[in-house]
Amino acid sequence: MPYSHLNDYPAEVRERAARIRLACFDVDGTLTDGRLIYDSDGRELKAFHVHDGQGLVLLRKVGIAVAFVTARASTIAEQRAAELGVEAHTRVADKLACVREIAQRLGLDLDEVAFMGDDLPDLKVLAHVGLAVAPANAHPWVRERAHWRTGAQGGAGAGRELCDLLLAAQGHAERLLAQVLA
Repeated sequence: MPYSHLNDYPAEVRERAARIRLACFDVDGTLTDGRLIYDSDGRELKAFHVHDGQGLVLLRKVGIAVAFVTARASTIAEQRAAELGVEAHTRVADKLACVREIAQRLGLDLDEVAFMGDDLPDLKVLAHVGLAVAPANAHPWVRERAHWRTGAQGGAGAGRELCDLLLAAQGHAERLLAQVLA
């Protein structure tokens, strides 16, 4: 049985996913549950799902670049990105301009970019990329405009679902699974 049920995805989503060479993620609400938690000293806390992290590592392993693109100032997001070996762009006022710059630096067109976002600041970039993805709990305006919506909520494996889609659509999933089982 195939690792991912690729035929469960709409044909248009599979076709878009097959072209992706750069996966960008908003952080709060996609790779986290979107809640802002502060300790008694005023330090911000975030929880990231390990499945998302494993998916991002697998994307890098097959040559798909990964970047975090967030409007918030977040040393925690920068730390998590460093742990995973991915780019982190924080304090981003114009996410589309940032994603466009990353793509240009990598020699890619925007139709080779996937972006996962959950709220209004993500709409502009979602409208211009090859694969626009929203987690299950994204704002309705975002869900309506996404090419694909995950079954999982942000911070609960939504990022991994996108990673698995890309790996399956590009024919990497079976090989990666075989390597793990060898």
